[in-house]
Order: sequence, then C-alpha cells, then structure tokens
Amino acid sequence: METVEKVLEAIKQAGQPVNAGKVVELTGLDRKEVDKAMTKLKATGDIVSPKKCFWTAK
Repeated sequence: METVEKVLEAIKQAGQPVNAGKVVELTGLDRKEVDKAMTKLKATGDIVSPKKCFWTAK
C-alpha cells in the first residue's frame, strides 16, 4: 500500500480528527513521509481540518 493510502486509511479509522503525530503512531511511518502524504491529501481535498492542526477524511 502506498504511503498516501496508508495515511488516509489511518485518518479514516481514527474516527476523530487527528494530528500528524497521531498518524505517525497509527501507521508507524516516518514523520517526514506522513507530512508529505498529508500535504498531497490536503491538496486533493481528501482530508479537511475541522480545527487547527487536526485533520479528518472528507
């Protein structure tokens, strides 16, 4: 599974808004990889921010 897909799946399964640190915990991926994946997901609109620094799947 691609990094972006892993990050999106972790955000979906969290069931609540999460920050990048929590995504790192859930996926076991490197923080830099998570940040890059989240940047891509933000650009495509797959994740949205209900409050500052927290993200949820659209």
